[in-house]
Amino acid sequence: MKNYDVIIVGCGASGLMAAAQLYRRKKSVLIVDMGNAPARKVAISGGGKCNFTNTKADFTHYFGKNPRFVMSALSQWAPKDTLDWAKSHKIKFIEREPGRYFCKDDAGDVLDALLHDIGKAEIKYNTNVISVEKTDTKFIIHTDSGDFHANSVIVATGGVSYPNLGVSNIGHIIAKQFGHKIEPVRPALCAMKTKVFSSELAGISLPAEIKIGKNKLSGDLLFTHFGIGGPVVYRASLFGSQKMQINFAPDTDVFEFLKSAKRTNGKKTVANTLSEIMPNKLAHFFCDDTRHIADFRDSELKQIADTINQFEINDATAIGFQSAEVTMGGVSTDKISSKTMESKLCKGLYFTGEVMDITGDLGGFNLQWAFSSGFVAGLNA
Repeated sequence: MKNYDVIIVGCGASGLMAAAQLYRRKKSVLIVDMGNAPARKVAISGGGKCNFTNTKADFTHYFGKNPRFVMSALSQWAPKDTLDWAKSHKIKFIEREPGRYFCKDDAGDVLDALLHDIGKAEIKYNTNVISVEKTDTKFIIHTDSGDFHANSVIVATGGVSYPNLGVSNIGHIIAKQFGHKIEPVRPALCAMKTKVFSSELAGISLPAEIKIGKNKLSGDLLFTHFGIGGPVVYRASLFGSQKMQINFAPDTDVFEFLKSAKRTNGKKTVANTLSEIMPNKLAHFFCDDTRHIADFRDSELKQIADTINQFEINDATAIGFQSAEVTMGGVSTDKISSKTMESKLCKGLYFTGEVMDITGDLGGFNLQWAFSSGFVAGLNA
């Protein structure tokens, strides 16, 4: 049985980045993956355009028990390094929003670059890891395709979202086997279910502001058949609370707007008046009363305005792992070195990317974390 310097469990972005550094160091590498293709989440990320980094990446854009864990890795492989890497591979990219970079063509450019960099590293697809054993001198990786030996192991299995792409919790199982704690997992960066809106609103999109706990988020909100989605809701899902307050007219004091309309155009209905600042169907959702706005008392208009500017939801829950972009929770970072990604409980065992209790905000932060943590593990394994 061939003995490898390093075996990487998982062929995603962080695993491939780690393999690239190991190849540069002339280490023998085997990557094992349960799927039938590399970096399957990269291929669909950013709507197929791969939002591969964000120059604003720092610990304030990450979530977990200890977001500061990302600081060392991000300093060793920063967003600038990702952009330089993309340029070196002649990847054409665009800056859609300040600091947020996408492929100009498609995500395949990033995937091709990652595969180019791993050189002669072996990849075994459709291979399920059953367990990992540690002897005095090496690791033995038991799989349904046989056993493989290595001096070090990098667990780069990612989270458990998008199960249809072929993912599993084997990374968590391996970590637990060696004494690591697993923080509870839940879906994030996804749409949310709620029963408070009519399904007739599905498809309507508008700018909104969400308050969730002490956090205030802004961006586009999309009504769905089961609740709400869109970028601002995706970001809200990171905070996990069922309670949130939505402002459907963040740039308008709706009460003052309605009072002014009452004075100047009193024969219009409230819904027709509101249609000036929001989609017609949503305006009728908030007030379907056919009276003229002049016939409303100010107290009634205030109640309608408060509903629009401070809409309370108490039942919002993440739609589920099947469509969540990321997994919150995972292997606790308490017993992992932030400088090397090596386990503090088992020498030679490393972790990268989303398998750990680190989750990035929407906007390229998660792929940047995959690259940074993979780079560091690949330098040290």
